[in-house]
Amino acid sequence: MEKQESNNRTKKGSGGYSNITVKKETATRFRSYSKKFNKSHSEVLDGMMQYFKENNLDPFGEGTKIILESIKKLEVKIMKKFDRLIAIIKNMEKTSIRPTYEMMLILYEAYVKDGRRPRREPIQIQEERKDFLEPRNTVPKTEHDRILKEFESYKKRCNEILHNVEKVEPMMGKPYLKINMGIGDFESLKYQLK
Repeated sequence: MEKQESNNRTKKGSGGYSNITVKKETATRFRSYSKKFNKSHSEVLDGMMQYFKENNLDPFGEGTKIILESIKKLEVKIMKKFDRLIAIIKNMEKTSIRPTYEMMLILYEAYVKDGRRPRREPIQIQEERKDFLEPRNTVPKTEHDRILKEFESYKKRCNEILHNVEKVEPMMGKPYLKINMGIGDFESLKYQLK
C-alpha cells in the first residue's frame, strides 16, 4: 500500500513513499548498515540496486561467482606479466651481468695470484723532440709531404715576422718590442691563423 507524504512534498526528488514488509532482523541489519553511509534508507537501497545492476551481479550466488572469476582472470594476467619480468631479468643476468662479473672475477684472481702491487712510475718530463720532421709509418707519404710543406711555410713566415721586430726604449717606462708590419699583412696573418 502506498502512503503519500502530507502536503504532497517530495523529499530529495523522490515521489511518494511505500511500505515494504521485511523480517525484523533484516530491518535492524539494514538500518545499522544505512547509518554507516549517513544516508536515508531509500538512498542506500537505491545505491545497492544500482550497483548490482551496473555490475551485472546476482545477490543470490551468481554475483560472487562473477567477481571471483574476474579476480582469477586478473590474477592470471598479473602472473603472466610477472613471468615476463622474471624472464627479462634472467636474460639480463645471463647476457650482461654474469659475463661482466666473471670477467671481473678472472681479473681479480689474476691480480691476487700475481702478488705484486702496481707501482707508480715517476712522471718524466719529455725532452724536446726533434724527430718530427722524419716520416712516420702512421701518416701516408702525401699527407706527410703536405704537412711538411705547410710547416716550412709557417716557419718562413715566423722568421719574417721576427726580422721585423725591433726593440723600443722610451724615455719613460719600460722598453717594449715593436713589429714593423703593414695593416694588410697583419689582417692576412690573422686570417691564416684562424
